Amino acid sequence: LRQVPQTSPQNIVNFMCRLMQNFHGQMNLLKSEMERWKKSGAKVMMVASGAERVDRIKRVLADYHIDEPQIVDGNLQTGFELPGIHLVVITEGEMFTQKQRKARKVDKKIENAERIKNYQELKIGDYVVHVNHGIGKFVGIGTLEVGGIHKDYLHILYAGGDKLSVPIDQIDHVQKYVGSEEGKEPKVYKLGGADWNRVKSKARASVQDIADDLIKLYADRQATPGYAFNQDSNYQQEFEGMFPYEETSDQLRAIDEIKKDMEKSRPMDRLLCGDVGYGKTEVAIRAAFKAAIDGKQVAVLVPTTILAQQHYETFRERFSGYPFNIQVLSRFRSKKEQTETMKGIKNGTVDVVIGTHRLLSKDVQFKDLGLLIVDEEQRFGVSHKEKLKRLKTNVDVLTLTATPIPRTLHMSMLGVRDLSVIETPPENRFPVQTYVVEYSASLVREAIERELAREGQVYYLFNRVQGITQMADQISMLVPDARVTVAHGQMSEQELEKTILDFLDGEYDVLVSTSIIETGVDIPNVNTLIVHDADKMGLSQLYQLRGRVGRSNRIAYAYFTYQRDKVLTEVAEKRLQAIKEFTELGSGFKIAMRDLSIRGAGNLLGAEQHGFIASVGFDLYSQMLAEEIQKRKKELGGEAVQETKVWSTQLDIQLDAYIPGDYIYDSVQKIEIYKKVAAIQTLDEAMELEDELVDRFGDLPDAVQNLLTAARLKVYGALYGIEIISQKGLDYELKIHPDQNGNLDGQKLFQLSGEFENRIKLISGPQIHIELKGKGLKPEETIALLERFLVQYKRVLKSKGELQNVAK
Repeated sequence: LRQVPQTSPQNIVNFMCRLMQNFHGQMNLLKSEMERWKKSGAKVMMVASGAERVDRIKRVLADYHIDEPQIVDGNLQTGFELPGIHLVVITEGEMFTQKQRKARKVDKKIENAERIKNYQELKIGDYVVHVNHGIGKFVGIGTLEVGGIHKDYLHILYAGGDKLSVPIDQIDHVQKYVGSEEGKEPKVYKLGGADWNRVKSKARASVQDIADDLIKLYADRQATPGYAFNQDSNYQQEFEGMFPYEETSDQLRAIDEIKKDMEKSRPMDRLLCGDVGYGKTEVAIRAAFKAAIDGKQVAVLVPTTILAQQHYETFRERFSGYPFNIQVLSRFRSKKEQTETMKGIKNGTVDVVIGTHRLLSKDVQFKDLGLLIVDEEQRFGVSHKEKLKRLKTNVDVLTLTATPIPRTLHMSMLGVRDLSVIETPPENRFPVQTYVVEYSASLVREAIERELAREGQVYYLFNRVQGITQMADQISMLVPDARVTVAHGQMSEQELEKTILDFLDGEYDVLVSTSIIETGVDIPNVNTLIVHDADKMGLSQLYQLRGRVGRSNRIAYAYFTYQRDKVLTEVAEKRLQAIKEFTELGSGFKIAMRDLSIRGAGNLLGAEQHGFIASVGFDLYSQMLAEEIQKRKKELGGEAVQETKVWSTQLDIQLDAYIPGDYIYDSVQKIEIYKKVAAIQTLDEAMELEDELVDRFGDLPDAVQNLLTAARLKVYGALYGIEIISQKGLDYELKIHPDQNGNLDGQKLFQLSGEFENRIKLISGPQIHIELKGKGLKPEETIALLERFLVQYKRVLKSKGELQNVAK
């Protein structure tokens, strides 16, 4: 460490240790890796918890004729490889496919709003915004004892050395500070001063102006007459039935949302966000067929010529057997072919046209355009987007993207644009094994040789035309058996097309390329990606590149490299950390959220609002803006989100409910768990979280058990409209919300028998008093008794019929 004083801890870990890849039950892959480790002289150990699981591993290894390494009975969260000392450790979690947890069913609008909080972890030293006290610096979590009760607090440091301790159950009052610009430090406020309220008022005024502009855009869209497409015909059902794969649930939901929008009389403006290879194209094809069957023209706008050609082939194949004329307009077409296509677009004989920005030229005139599909909007420049706006008038628009740009995503989050998300991976798709590492020739050689050994191909991304040929020569010297070729944007169309097609046909093993492959041809045989100088690239760009591999049922590898001994900027480090962190399938939306966090939202409508975002932080600004938009939507009588009554229960009970440091030491993981506890809305979710905690950290201590009990009490309180559950000595009082007064049947309450007999009083308010004096119970036992009472509480509520009589 003395030799590299400026290297961050993260870089040191990356240099010393590689996390173990997941094998997802593919034992043949494990076998080949075991043989490779054996050849390199590495010692391999396997870890499993319990004798039964150790036996299971032994049986599986014997079945696949894999030499049995040392197997240890123990617990380890992840395996790792230490190349420096030739040690490899594999856990059973990496060997076998782990079962996916059940996804929570939540309202889509709520889910989108929550995501912005859930994907931002808090680290010591981060700036935070407390809604009531302003911007300060987060200095950690601490356990304090107040009146004999232990509780965890978030500690925030303000100007002048003032320190605020926020109870962990008020974590929703604290947001991570995200400004409008990268790397700019915010102003820290004094506790108790008037400055913060003044700044909030100014930001609120700015938000009202922007909300007016956004809502004008929204109102114009609502008022603009569009074409209402007919409902699905028999042809549509027949066409969809010809899809050779089974649709995922997310695909079906997105298709349904898009069709409903198309059938409305106002123009559609929907953003479809889904990972590369997750079936966005099929969703777009079905929308295109729906438009074409109604006699409307469809334009598909894509960023690259190669992608235009690929979409053209896909559309032609899917539309075969139907009388639709599909054409492509790109620089790969001759002048004569382009002229013919443009004539067909103008006179209506071309039904579907796929093209690059050439489609936006003035000489391209549509006879009756009904649907515009834009693939990867962020790849188009400002001038292209201005032309797009002109083309969008009165036309249904569907935008496809894997990682939406922050501005687009933000407008969708605010409800100004409609949003559909595809997060479910296709069958037999595995996450890409991602490594962020210092560049080394031995690593490159090992990665290429491993891919060639299974007869696969490799992308090597070198994002500079100058020096790209020398890099290809270096790779040829490193791996003499590899057939290496080069592709970049300065080659002629014919040369580039030939190179890509030759690589597609398996003529070459390694393609050394610039970022032109980012939205390029789908080649399932390419399952290793090496990116040179990854720290110089944007987050969504890195994610798109990684999506070029792992498009088959093989496990793929992505190596994001940076120069040895280079001190990374904070922003570059955050990006590389994010790409490493979000490796699971369906992370495109999360990556976009993190990009929003790193970069800020940008300019929504050209209004100068950066100063206001910087003054209160992006989350609070968004919250204010969403509230103002919601108000105006109601005034317009538009499609505002339906507000459902959600009861919130306050707990005032004497209970040690916190996460001890010896159970979860890491503050980032602690905050993650506290957020999950705060988000619990059903008893099933509480049970799922309990299973997850036991699975990840071991048996629950009493304090964590109490934390989950408190969460369940809040679920019951929300269910029955209980405002406050408070403790009075050894007794409890439940204050019922005024709106729920008439729902409580006092007679039924007093008929509760067993341990509650003669121990319940109904006092004004109304409040239920549960008397426990003289029972000699411990605090944990009294709380268990209170929970048992709440389980029975529904028996004391009036039925619907009784409530109707009361109303009469």
